[in-house]
Amino acid sequence: MYLHLGQSVVVPFGDIIGIFDLDNTTASHLTRAFLTRGEQEGRVVNVCEDLPKSFVLCQEEDPRIYISQLAPATLVRRAESNSFE
Repeated sequence: MYLHLGQSVVVPFGDIIGIFDLDNTTASHLTRAFLTRGEQEGRVVNVCEDLPKSFVLCQEEDPRIYISQLAPATLVRRAESNSFE
């Protein structure tokens, strides 16, 4: 099963570690430091055209952080229903 993150990007559901709300989680300096470090290491993949709302942490060959314009609740619903809308 795969999860569509936007912009024709899909990831295997089994690789997903977590789906996080950017507004809530970036209030913490630790999360901001984590995202900054990921960006510096080239692990951040931006898959949005609009204002980002969530990030998805995936464990692939190398850990990746996908920034998505979709709300976390939308991504969770897609994962639960296996919907690719």
